[in-house]
Amino acid sequence: MSKNICTLYFSATGTTKRVIDYIANEVSIILGNGCINNVDFTLPLVRQQELCFNKDDIVIVGVPVYAGRVPNVLLKFLKSVKGNGALAAAVVLYGNRNYDDALIELRDILVSGGFNVIGGAAFVGEHSFSKILAKNRPDEQDLNYAKKFANGFSEKIQEGKINGTVAVKGISPYRFYYKPKDKNGNPVDIRRVLPKTNDYCIKCMTCAANCPMGSIDKSDPSKLNGICIKCGACIKKCPKGAKYFDDERYLQHKHELEEGLTYRREPELFL
Repeated sequence: MSKNICTLYFSATGTTKRVIDYIANEVSIILGNGCINNVDFTLPLVRQQELCFNKDDIVIVGVPVYAGRVPNVLLKFLKSVKGNGALAAAVVLYGNRNYDDALIELRDILVSGGFNVIGGAAFVGEHSFSKILAKNRPDEQDLNYAKKFANGFSEKIQEGKINGTVAVKGISPYRFYYKPKDKNGNPVDIRRVLPKTNDYCIKCMTCAANCPMGSIDKSDPSKLNGICIKCGACIKKCPKGAKYFDDERYLQHKHELEEGLTYRREPELFL
């Protein structure tokens, strides 16, 4: 089959990347395409580029779920990508709470951009706030779902069942972004909460190099020059454990998630 396999994803801590890479590799094997073109738009410079695909491309698109939606900081870039008739799979990854309207929102963005979206899926990955919630996911069981999705997606292409946008779970108009609550059940806003840096920091600048917003100062990692989206990259990738949050509202929400969401959610596939 003379189609190019491509990936397009944002993955601050590597969980979305793992799922997208796995799906793309399986699709490539099934369809007999050896080369995969990868576009990782996690870092800000990539999101400044113009990106166009065409009808000979198959694009596996993945984003994390933030507050039940596609991260709003990614909307401008995603809406600028031109599909030009490329076949696409819309994939979201969430931290075991819920993906709410993120998948339908991503699907709609891709359709508006000219993609022919024939598959969709929601996977679970270790929560960006936690090392306990959905720990070490996606795991082998999740990747079995990814293989099943890749098989079904490829089969639709092989059989020519590529007309019509895939139906996925979600509500349109989309629900407002999920808001955490305090101990009394009142909504709290943690958007302006910032990470702190302790004395373990050796100024290796791993955090600055991996910040998806480019917000961590390149010479002083304790300073932020822009917004923090609570993606967890600086905390989870720090080799010394020098980054942390100490805001009471943030920690209460983290505790609430870790204590209340111990059951295992499984991936959901739409083909």
